This record gives sequence, C-alpha cells and structure tokens, in this order.
Amino acid sequence: MVKSPLFSTTRSKIRKRWRSWINRRIPLDDQRQFDRRSIYILPTSAGMVFGLLLVVMLLTGINYQNSLIYLLTFLLGALFVAAMHQTHNNLSGLELALLKAGEGFAGEPIVFRFALQSAHEATSIDLGNEAGSVVTLSVPAHDRIEGALEVPSRERGFLLPERVRVETRFPFGLLVAWSWLRPATPALVYPRPVMPPRAPEGSVEAGDSDAVSVSQGQDQVELRPWREGDLSARVDWKRYSRNGEMAVADWQGEQGSPQWLDFDGFPGVDHELRLSYLAALVLDRDQAGESWGLRLPGLTIEPDQGANHRRQCLRALGAWQRTPPGGEGGL
Repeated sequence: MVKSPLFSTTRSKIRKRWRSWINRRIPLDDQRQFDRRSIYILPTSAGMVFGLLLVVMLLTGINYQNSLIYLLTFLLGALFVAAMHQTHNNLSGLELALLKAGEGFAGEPIVFRFALQSAHEATSIDLGNEAGSVVTLSVPAHDRIEGALEVPSRERGFLLPERVRVETRFPFGLLVAWSWLRPATPALVYPRPVMPPRAPEGSVEAGDSDAVSVSQGQDQVELRPWREGDLSARVDWKRYSRNGEMAVADWQGEQGSPQWLDFDGFPGVDHELRLSYLAALVLDRDQAGESWGLRLPGLTIEPDQGANHRRQCLRALGAWQRTPPGGEGGL
C-alpha cells in the first residue's frame, strides 16, 4: 500500500506537535522523580483484547441472565482495575538520574549510565530510547540500582538522546505506565578512526639518505627496512612512491622527538576526514608509546603521552567546532 503525501505530512505534523507538547511538560534535567501528574497509563494490546472479552461476557450474561457469567465478569473486571493501580504504583515515586554520559567513536553505541531509586519495590522497569535500545531493571525497596543504556552514534560531536522512556507493564502486561526523562548532559563522540593513505605533510620524514638530523635537541631519525608488525604511520611513503622500497623511521635519542599531528598536514582533504585521520594517528602513536602533540585551528595540545593525553586529544577532535546542547561552545 502506497501512502499518500498528504498522509505522511499529516503524520509528521502530529508527531511534531506531540513531541513539542512533551518537551513543554518535561524540562531538561539529569534527574527526575515520577509522580501521578507525570505518569501516563493506557491498556496494552493484550489489555484491549481483555477488555473486549469482558464486554462480550457482560452482554452474554445480560442476554442469558446467567449469574455465573456475571460473577466471572465482575471478578475479571476487578482484577483489571487492581492491575491498573498496581501498574501505576510500580512507577510512582521512582527516581531516575543520569550518572555518566559515555564517550566513544562515531558509529559505535555510546553508553549512558543511569541510577534508579525507589521507596518501594519497583519491578520490571524498562529504560529505552527512540533507537529501540531497552534495558530492564528491578529496584528493591529503599535501594539503588544502576543500569547502562546504549545509544547509537552516527557522527562526531555531542550526543544527547531527545528522551529516555521509562515504562512498566507489571504485573500482568494488561496496561503500560510510562513517562520520560530528558537528559541535559551530552556524551561526546570521537571521529571514526581512518588511517591516512600517506604521512601528513610537515611530519618527520626522510629523503634518500639513511639518517636525517632534526632540529629539536640532539635526536635523530634513522631509516631501516620495513618488518612485519611495524606501524603503517611510520613508513616513509614518499620513499616508497619513488623506488618501491618500504622503509620505517626510528627515533634515536634519550627521549625521542615528539611528533606533531597537524590538522593542516592534509591539504585538500575534507575537514571531517582530516579529523578521522588524526584520530587514527592518535591511537597509532599511543599504541607505539610515543610522544606527540596535536594542532587544530584555534587549539594546540603540547606533546605528551599516556591515557590522559590520548583522551584529551580525542576529546578535542570530537568537540572541534561543535556546540554542546545548551552550551556556549566545544571544549
């Protein structure tokens, strides 16, 4: 069946108004306690079938004036009402808080960690997002439990799910009670690492000689034949393009010479692809245990090494020219 453009436009407008109405009622906040004014409840598909059967049973009892049918109908109806109160109370009083917004590379799921707390036992609480990720948690009375929700990422920058849906169908699955949390703290997505096909311009390179002096300190870089396991970023690609010889640069000296990873080292390349190149080189240098610095337009990170330095550089690449939701700028 082909949907008409009018139907699609009308559906889009309804969704937009629905989301706008929700956003007006639920402010941005990393913590929220659900009460009767913020909890919504409706029958599930099983609940609607159950209600329809009750109506049929009631009409049958009226038609045949059968007391047993009346009794069974009213008992099941009372069960439905009790389930409605229990489902609503299962979510009422629950407190949900965002503990930590994770970090990761574009294309990978980013983990958001949440904590749930309740004054009474809350069973089978589902946390989900619009992408379809769901995690089910049960909270003991007067206790706190943590859970992780994965949010898919597509591009670098700041990632903030529009809403996190909190729902429960306990105890019988006849009704669903739900509400939302709109987190205020975004996650940070790094560029997807892509190893450059050639060494960046301005990095340490050698000509045809087997040893080249450098300007910083007394360190030298020496060329040796390529061996299996050598990092591709250390190959002298210019030499390879001239004579087909694979040679690898080795720093000689007490501490080695720091290498700069420069945004301007890839002229003519798309900006996002440059950042992906730099992300791959950051991982490459970190794995090799080398010192390196990072230069971006408007930002310079001095040469260093270690996990903290790697994370600082990756965060700089992810946040470059990106504005966090509700913020003033990147890093």
